[in-house]
Amino acid sequence: MENRKLKNSELDRKSTEEFKAAEKTPIIVILDNVRSLNNIGSIFRTADAFLIEKVWLCGITATPPHKDIQKTALGATETVEWEYAEDALELVKRLQEEKTRVYAVEQAENANFLNKFTPQKGEKYAVIFGNEVKGVQQEIVSNSDGVLEIPQLGSKHSLNIAVSAGVVLWDLFTKITDLQSKI
Repeated sequence: MENRKLKNSELDRKSTEEFKAAEKTPIIVILDNVRSLNNIGSIFRTADAFLIEKVWLCGITATPPHKDIQKTALGATETVEWEYAEDALELVKRLQEEKTRVYAVEQAENANFLNKFTPQKGEKYAVIFGNEVKGVQQEIVSNSDGVLEIPQLGSKHSLNIAVSAGVVLWDLFTKITDLQSKI
């Protein structure tokens, strides 16, 4: 059997309107003090791929439109709902009041390894990704409902933030949704 690459025209792509009308995965992404515009764009594209409900941009995180975000987002800033909040801690507390379970993605004491974490049916989740050098602010880690850590076995124990977002969002997406019914 030969495998043939699909052409873009053969992919079941949603229009912007179809994307906005589609049922979303009950996950919110919070980017707190993310410096790299390319990372921001990549995370938007990942959020589009998994029908993520919303992306919050906080602190020094740049907002669209910006050519360097667009370069990697490839239009995902037009499909994925997003908003800016200056203070990520205030946002975390507000989301918790709205019954959203908030998890920092970080390496921390008592962290839940991602592969062992089981989201609860009917719950909405927010995952926070922090600054590329300093990570998620300790005050936010301390005020989160928990911490998710990507298990790593190598010598660096460090992934690019866009890669981390891809791993976490894919894992949560597959655990929350019935993947087979989506494809």
